[in-house]
Amino acid sequence: MAWCRKRWKGINDLWITPTQGAVKRVSSTWYSRWFVLVVLPAALAVGWCSIPFPQYPLSDDDNGLSSPGDDGGRRKLPGHGEAKVRVNFWFFLFVYYAFYSLTALIWITKVFNLYSLNWWPSTLGFPVTICLIALLSTVGPIVLYYIPEARFLTVHNTVWITWTFCIMAVPVMIASIILLTKDRHIGLRHSLSETQRIFTSSWWAGDDDFGSSETRANGRRRPEHPWNEPENALNIGTAADQPAPTRRIPVRHKHRFFPASFVRFVWFCTALFIGLLAYVIGEAYAEVYLRTLPHNSLDTIVYFMLTYQTYVRALYARLRSPSQFILLQVLSSSSLIIFTPILLSAPFHWLLSVLGMTSQSYAAYQKVGVRNVFIRFLAENASMLCFLGSVVTLHFGANKRVYPYFSFDEDDKSISGDPYQYTFELTFYASAVTWACELAASFIVAGLIKWIYGVNVVAEGSLDLAVWPELLPTSVVVVLHVLQNMLFSIVRLQFK
Repeated sequence: MAWCRKRWKGINDLWITPTQGAVKRVSSTWYSRWFVLVVLPAALAVGWCSIPFPQYPLSDDDNGLSSPGDDGGRRKLPGHGEAKVRVNFWFFLFVYYAFYSLTALIWITKVFNLYSLNWWPSTLGFPVTICLIALLSTVGPIVLYYIPEARFLTVHNTVWITWTFCIMAVPVMIASIILLTKDRHIGLRHSLSETQRIFTSSWWAGDDDFGSSETRANGRRRPEHPWNEPENALNIGTAADQPAPTRRIPVRHKHRFFPASFVRFVWFCTALFIGLLAYVIGEAYAEVYLRTLPHNSLDTIVYFMLTYQTYVRALYARLRSPSQFILLQVLSSSSLIIFTPILLSAPFHWLLSVLGMTSQSYAAYQKVGVRNVFIRFLAENASMLCFLGSVVTLHFGANKRVYPYFSFDEDDKSISGDPYQYTFELTFYASAVTWACELAASFIVAGLIKWIYGVNVVAEGSLDLAVWPELLPTSVVVVLHVLQNMLFSIVRLQFK
C-alpha cells in the first residue's frame, strides 16, 4: 500500500499537478529528459497504431478496389495506398479513434492549465464534462454511419480530423460562454482599492461603473473634483449648504472596463483556434499531396517546408531515390546551421525592431529564439523515432493491410516508372541516415550558439521546464497528438 501511494504521488507530481521538484529531477539528466520528451510520446504513438484491427476482405463493390485504366489484371497501387481490407467500424470508433480524441482533449486541458485556467463548468466538474464531450465525439460519426447517403464521408481521414477539431474547440467555446454569461469581461470580481484604481484608465476618465457616483469601491465618498473649485470658494455659515458652481473638465467616460486577463484570454483562444485550424489545413494538404504522387523535387521541397516536422515524416516513405533524401537533408541541415545563429544576432534583432516586427528586448528575443531551437530538436527526434518505429511495426505487423502506405508491395513493378521503387530497405535505412545527420546538425548548431552567444540551448530548455512544470506534461501530450495526426493521415478506411 505504501508503495502504491508513493508511485501515485510520483505520477501526480509529474503529470497531473506537476511540481518543480519532480520536473527538475526528470529534466536535469539527459537520458530521463530524452525518454520523457522523445521516447515516451513516440512509443505511445507507435503502440496506438499497432493495435490489431479486426479485418475483413473487401467486397467487389467497395470503392477503390480497382484503379481506373486497370484491365482486370494485376491491381495497380497508387502512391498514397488504397484500402486493402475492411475494418470494424465499432472497433475503430471506440478503440482507435477514442484514444486519438482523448489525447486531443487532454492536450486542450493541459494548454489551459498552462495559464491556470479551468474551462469546464464548476457545477458539472471535469469528469462529467469530459465524459459528455467524449460521448459527443462518438455520436457524430455514428449518425453519419447510419445515414446511407452520408456514409461515404466516414472513409475520408480529413473528415475525422475535422470532427476532432470541432471537439477540441468545445472547451474553448465553453470557457468563452462562462466568461461572457457571468460578465467577467466587463468588470472585476474583486473591488479595487483607491490606490489600485489610480493605475486604471477608468479612474482618470471619471468612470463610475465600479460604484455609485458618491461612493467608491471601499465605501469612501468620492470628492466632487476639488481641483475644479473656484479659488475664492470659502464657505461660511449657511453658505456652505449651497454648493458653489463648479465647472467639470470634459472627459470621455469609459463605461466598460476590460481586465487584462480577459484580453489575454481572447488572444489565447484566437491563437488556439489558429493552431487547431492549421492541423486541418495541414491534413488536407497532405492528403492532396499524397494522392498525386509521384512529384518532382521542387514539389517535394515546397511540401517539406510547409509541413515541416508535422506531416513531413510520412513523405519519407515515398522518396524514390537516395538523391531525394540527400536533397531534403542538405536543405534542412544547411538552413539550420547557417540561418539559426544569424537569426539570434543583435543586428537581426535591431532590423526587426526598426521594421516594427518585434518590441522585445534583445535578451528576451534571444531567449525565445533559443527556446525555439530546443523545441525543434525535440520535434525532429520524436517525429523521426516515431516514423522509424511505425515503418517497422506497420510493415511487419498485423495492421500492414490497414496501412498500405507502409506495405511496400515490392512485387508490383508498375507502381512508378522510377528505377528506384518504394522499398522498406530504402525508406528505413535512408531515414535512419537522415536522423543521424539531423543529430549531427543539432550538435553543431548548439555548439555554435554556445560559442558565439555563450548560451547553452539544452540548459535553457531544461530551465524552462523546471520553472514552469506544466510545460512537461503539456509538451508530451502535444508531441503525442502531432504524431497521431501523422499516422492518422495515412490510415485507409473501408468499414464493414
